[in-house]
Amino acid sequence: MCSFPFNQLRKLLKRLGFTERIRGDHHIFSKFGVEEIINLQPQGSKAKPYQVKQARGVIVKYRLSGEEDEK
Repeated sequence: MCSFPFNQLRKLLKRLGFTERIRGDHHIFSKFGVEEIINLQPQGSKAKPYQVKQARGVIVKYRLSGEEDEK
């Protein structure tokens, strides 16, 4: 599985309207209207592969594109 930069994933989630809370090395993202909470932890400068997969699953499930947040 290819690696994904942690900061890029953070920026993507924020651009999609998620709110970020940081508790230790846990970055917790939530968004109104999205049932799931996304919990990320960096692995060096990369995101953990299973967490990238979980974030992608939420983005696909809710068809998030960022466009609805710009209106």
